[in-house]
Amino acid sequence: MSNIVAIVGRPNVGKSTFFNRLIQQRQAIMDDQSGVTRDRHYGYAYWTEQYFTVIDTGGYVVGSDDIFEGAIREQVEIAMDEADVIVFMVDSMTGLTDLDKEFANVVRKSKKPVYLVVNKAETLERRQASAEFYELGLGEPYPISSQTGHGTGELLDEVVKHFKNAGIEDPDAGIPKISILGRPNVGKSSFLNVLTGKERSIVTDIAGTTRDAINTHYKAYGKDFILVDTAGIRRKARVKDAIEFYSTLRSVKAMEDSDVVIVMLDASRGLEAQDLNIIGMAHKAKKGILIMVNKWDLIEKDSKTADKLRKEMLERLAPMDYMPIIFASVVDKQRIFQVMEKAMEVYENKTKKITTSKLNEIMQVEIEKYPPPAHRGKHIKIKYMIQLPTPSPTFVFFCNHPKYIKEPYMRYLENRMRENFDFEGVPITIFFREK
Repeated sequence: MSNIVAIVGRPNVGKSTFFNRLIQQRQAIMDDQSGVTRDRHYGYAYWTEQYFTVIDTGGYVVGSDDIFEGAIREQVEIAMDEADVIVFMVDSMTGLTDLDKEFANVVRKSKKPVYLVVNKAETLERRQASAEFYELGLGEPYPISSQTGHGTGELLDEVVKHFKNAGIEDPDAGIPKISILGRPNVGKSSFLNVLTGKERSIVTDIAGTTRDAINTHYKAYGKDFILVDTAGIRRKARVKDAIEFYSTLRSVKAMEDSDVVIVMLDASRGLEAQDLNIIGMAHKAKKGILIMVNKWDLIEKDSKTADKLRKEMLERLAPMDYMPIIFASVVDKQRIFQVMEKAMEVYENKTKKITTSKLNEIMQVEIEKYPPPAHRGKHIKIKYMIQLPTPSPTFVFFCNHPKYIKEPYMRYLENRMRENFDFEGVPITIFFREK
């Protein structure tokens, strides 16, 4: 069972900086602009032989002009409910505010152990000034600096005393990861929320609502997966500010850390150049790929529309035309569970191992049907083949003249492999080596 610590407080007090320090990664986006973090963000930390989960949350506000205000408050409250210990962070530079006082009342209702942490206390003067936060009635303030790490050790020594066990080093270890990628506003967060049955990610009609990559445990068909909601990926020329730039980097990193990628498209816009870029990145990274065409409910169609569109898309994707395409609607919950079922099949295909005997038995027959073309009078003979123990299907074909085998014949072998062993949704890598 994992121990959980939630970091809460009003905007711009340094919660994400502290979160990144605890997990020892720059996982959460940090910026001087308030309201950068919106959804709950999870990471894993270690202190004095104790493992624990850390939750970063958005800044708690009331009565602001921020249209995300209510949704962020809901995410904060969910995080406090999940936590074993709450770290309530305030700002020594700004001092005690009315919002701190109001939020302190909310924190008190949680009935969880609460540590009042006064951040940005790098100087002696600020550490002495932290005494004013006694007024909140939450016990002794702990002056720290998220930036330099000053005071964090003393704080963590106290926090870990509330843990009932040593925790789990990495609760995600060995669990397949499926990331949801696409352009902004195609419905990625709505898809995640429908699958999990709760508001895991904040959803609005505004493109760019999701900023960090959001991990969620998901169980279906008797298997555990981690679903990763990501920020929309725009073309570089359209990335307007630093927050969006780092959001895009986090999305690409989430893709690189995944086993399978669900690339979501907008049915009303079809397969656009940026979608091809995203699919190309996943293909290059050797990820399992599934295309989900969302908002299918908005399209006028007949019985042939889906087949026609699928054919057109696969022609544009060639030679990356090995991936399944599912037409779905998150709003109508149409085929969304079929998407997950297919994603799991793609994962099975990606991790599939073919025995050397079966591989040679079947592929030698295919090679005899169509042997590799001779090159300048040199006849090419493929002797045998093996699968390498790699994260994605990789095969070595041993032959007498590997350098003379051309791209068209490689494509022939790949197609026969897919036909015989079902590698739908998975890139295959084939090497030729001299025996």
